[in-house]
Amino acid sequence: MSVDIDTVKRVARLARIAVTEDEANRMTGELNTILGFVEQLGEVDVSGVEPMTSVIPMEMKKRQDAVTDGGKAADIVANAPATEDHFFLVPKVVE
Repeated sequence: MSVDIDTVKRVARLARIAVTEDEANRMTGELNTILGFVEQLGEVDVSGVEPMTSVIPMEMKKRQDAVTDGGKAADIVANAPATEDHFFLVPKVVE
């Protein structure tokens, strides 16, 4: 994939970045170099390579995946003017 000067100008306009003609020409070359490098990375065979969270092997900290109420219902409604069974009570509005 290559980028032409019209694409650079369009992206700059969408990003609300003012670029001169010289800057657009320079950016075209730079973006094409970056995209070429990304294409090279796509050619690398990474089959059999485990995803890493760090360069140092470590076990990720995991918590039990369980649904809870947070155990803070009383704290949450503590400042409410009126509550019942850990729920907020609000006046009934009929219009």
